[in-house]
Amino acid sequence: MSWYADQLVPRIVNLVCATPGMSRWRRMVVDGLTGSVVEIGFGSGLNVPFYPSAVQRVYAVEPRDAAWRLAQRAVAASPITITRVGLDGQRLPLEDASCDSALCTFTLCTVADDALAARELWRVLKPGATLHVLEHGVAPDERVATWQRRLDPLERALADGCHLTRDAASVLESAGFAVSVLERRYGSGPKPWSYFTAALATKPLD
Repeated sequence: MSWYADQLVPRIVNLVCATPGMSRWRRMVVDGLTGSVVEIGFGSGLNVPFYPSAVQRVYAVEPRDAAWRLAQRAVAASPITITRVGLDGQRLPLEDASCDSALCTFTLCTVADDALAARELWRVLKPGATLHVLEHGVAPDERVATWQRRLDPLERALADGCHLTRDAASVLESAGFAVSVLERRYGSGPKPWSYFTAALATKPLD
């Protein structure tokens, strides 16, 4: 693990993803979280101020120690019990069907195997539970998508493995979730990086 990826990238992500324009997206995607929540890609805790009151406990999965340190002020200020339980969204140290909800923001773009991470979230969620997702990904406009494909190798190198060309909704559907898109459009910023999808992915009842 390089110094750049472990120390600098979490700070850059914290700055880029903490803009006022992101607050509306975060409020939208956390709405409906309840009970015990697993959040993969917890990062610097930018979602913490937006957790609804129905959340009782959060199991935070975050690989970067620097990001977890940046999160400590938000964690300490929250009335919700937040515990770092793991480092890898592809291998969650939680029992089957043990979580009431899950949260994933700007993480499926970066995790090495997004399909494996989706299957792990499926495993730990109770039947009928929802996974709340906010991701950037491949754009519907071919000209933008072409640039995303061109820039993708550079993006992965500079942003700790982040991809510009993934489609989170398709990955979750392939894992067995029923996906309901809340909003899908360009946010602020350059188009190759700002085609956002906010969605709810439901694990069907047995």
